Amino acid sequence: MRCACLHGYLPLCSLPLHKRTGQAMDWDGLRYVLAVGSAGTLAGAARTLGVNHTTVLRRLAAFEDDAGLRLFERLPTGYVPTEAGEALLAAAREIDTTVTGLERRLAGQDLRLSGTVRVTTTDTLMASLLPAMLASFRAAHPGITVEVAVSNLMLNLTRRDADVAIRPADDPPPTLVGRRIATVGFAVYASRAYLEQSTVPARRWHAHAWLAPDDSLAGTATGRWIRETLPDAAIAARADSLLALRDLAAAGLGVAALPRYLGDLSAGLVRIGTPDIPPTALWILTHPDLRRTARVRAVTDFMAQAFARQRTLLEGKTAR
Repeated sequence: MRCACLHGYLPLCSLPLHKRTGQAMDWDGLRYVLAVGSAGTLAGAARTLGVNHTTVLRRLAAFEDDAGLRLFERLPTGYVPTEAGEALLAAAREIDTTVTGLERRLAGQDLRLSGTVRVTTTDTLMASLLPAMLASFRAAHPGITVEVAVSNLMLNLTRRDADVAIRPADDPPPTLVGRRIATVGFAVYASRAYLEQSTVPARRWHAHAWLAPDDSLAGTATGRWIRETLPDAAIAARADSLLALRDLAAAGLGVAALPRYLGDLSAGLVRIGTPDIPPTALWILTHPDLRRTARVRAVTDFMAQAFARQRTLLEGKTAR
């Protein structure tokens, strides 16, 4: 019988999986191989899988031992697939894509108002508006469990890293569907203690010591505005999170440009200016295969209504 090749890689029959004993492949172990191949390190694979790195090391070693071959070269810079490893990873990625797509399509036909919905959002929304909204959602839908993934990155909804994204975005991924629920306004904030000891009048906010986003937030509205409008500003500190900048401002290190929904709700801060930072759209997004799933639709509809009630705060039209 002829042996099939996989897209130009090694013939599958050349991979002595499980030492030709006829033993079934360890499909769960294949997840660990794929995670190491994608991340390139044990630590990265462990973060992806939600386990510790020793578990990844053990499962990978067991898979290689059962297969009777070496799948990765262990280099100082990380794990690099061997030729056999490349062939196995190619097959594993095809399997993973097929299974993930099937899971999405099946989930999209689930009409039950029960189960788990994984929501990804930003740290600023979780530190301000979302907890009360999620509590109200739980009271209305006790059969649905919400898992919250706080990240300032757009998680991959295609791969089911999350089911729903609630986050600001100027240009959401075209592979997702959803609705624009508000625009986010910005202002400049400082603590009362900082203003009392500063020799610079509060209204001259551009002349104060600034707390700025670091390079990881360079593409955000505040990051672009500070870079373009205040190129010579005295920077007291930088951070990779607007929530961290809020806390630094509250501690009196300087002034920070923050979303109105975060700054106005922070008791230790005073709004001292409203710069011309372009507003950012706030979106609720999901994958097209999931938009008719009852529990996902319940989350998106409820949150859209909850955020609509906070539009005045979000858009910065409140007096304070």
